[in-house]
Amino acid sequence: MLQYSLFFKPMAFNFLSLASGSSGNCYYLGTDNYGILFDTGVSVRFLKKTLKENGIGLEKIMAVFITHEHTDHIRSIGGLSKKYGIPVYATEKVHEGIDNSLNEDEKLYTSRRIIEKEIAVNIKDFKITAFDVPHDASECVGYLVAYKQNKLVIITDVGHINEKVGEYIRLANHLVIEANYDREMLFQGKYPSFLKERISNGSGHLCNSEIAGYLAANFDLHLKNIWLCHLSKENNHPELAYKTVEMAMQQYGIRVGKDVNLVVLKRTTPSEMFVLEINQKFAN
Repeated sequence: MLQYSLFFKPMAFNFLSLASGSSGNCYYLGTDNYGILFDTGVSVRFLKKTLKENGIGLEKIMAVFITHEHTDHIRSIGGLSKKYGIPVYATEKVHEGIDNSLNEDEKLYTSRRIIEKEIAVNIKDFKITAFDVPHDASECVGYLVAYKQNKLVIITDVGHINEKVGEYIRLANHLVIEANYDREMLFQGKYPSFLKERISNGSGHLCNSEIAGYLAANFDLHLKNIWLCHLSKENNHPELAYKTVEMAMQQYGIRVGKDVNLVVLKRTTPSEMFVLEINQKFAN
């Protein structure tokens, strides 16, 4: 009697940071066949080059999702959507902010797609949900992307962790979260007082110690990957951000590198392509 073994290769679930910092933010999430972008704060040329180096053509990009209208998140959105016809998804308030930030010849007329917070949008096999994030923009959102057993949450700019942000962080198997500044470096640094206040007042950016303390105190074994993003060039160091989170985890008996993976994303250069485990059974 003949025996047959059938092997089905699941589609990969890939994450790539193209850039993550005050000079530009852009992130890719995709399968072997298609992908989506979060923010386009880099040039079209750099975006195309980086994707090509990872075997991704722009024809595979199904959508762009924008978190908010600050220039380091929308630098190339007008040219990208016009030239390549890629739809741009954002809340109505974020779209208004984008519209006010673009020149007339860059405005998003045919590519504009309005979404609502807490209501999921389907892009092929991805289910994307926007949620409110405190930050000093017209409106700022984070995104939850559900794909098979995976839930990836991306929060690029956040003034503080409120109840809503915490709710979505706790859902994540894979988390991209801001660690913008070290408090001592900020307040002892050369920034003028008004800028220090703007960064630290709860509607600006998130410091290393706050995100470290929150992640450690609320850790669950279903969280497998943490990427720290949007680090300040002047008020942080990658090693310092990493160590702050690692030490907070250690205080709760959580082993970085064993219980959870921790990576600090580069400010101006791409990360490696991270291939996430799509068939993994996560703890409840």
